[in-house]
Amino acid sequence: MNILVSYCFLGEPCRYDGCSRLDRQVIELHKAGHTLVPVCPEVLGGLDTPRAPAEVQADGRVITEDGEDVTDAYRAGAEAALKIAREHSCTVAVLKARSPSCGCGEIYDGSFTHTIKAGWGITARLLAEAGLRVMDEENLESWLYDPTAWPSEM
Repeated sequence: MNILVSYCFLGEPCRYDGCSRLDRQVIELHKAGHTLVPVCPEVLGGLDTPRAPAEVQADGRVITEDGEDVTDAYRAGAEAALKIAREHSCTVAVLKARSPSCGCGEIYDGSFTHTIKAGWGITARLLAEAGLRVMDEENLESWLYDPTAWPSEM
């Protein structure tokens, strides 16, 4: 199976803070014979690394902590990630939890206070709407082995 994955899980320092989030569970997917297709929607959308933290606001816009509207870059990155997923026939995406791009089911609330709310990142939502099974790394094991535990409708 071809699986779209957040590039930071493979050790790529592409997160907003210039770090990666190497994830052994995601690496194990490759060892189990799956093809991993890495993407970083923010970078695909033209944003630099490192970059200011951003959160999805109540109105759906993505705003950085210093007030810059980066919604267009997030949307462009989401479209690019979807194109890559389609080119590689990916049916599943494993994305970074709570990210404004990749969060699936939970994201930060837009206040920059580390408050979590129900919601979807820009890329996660687009991929799910396109029919991919979207999950985050925190629930990867249970979701892979129990499809009834996958995120509820958006």
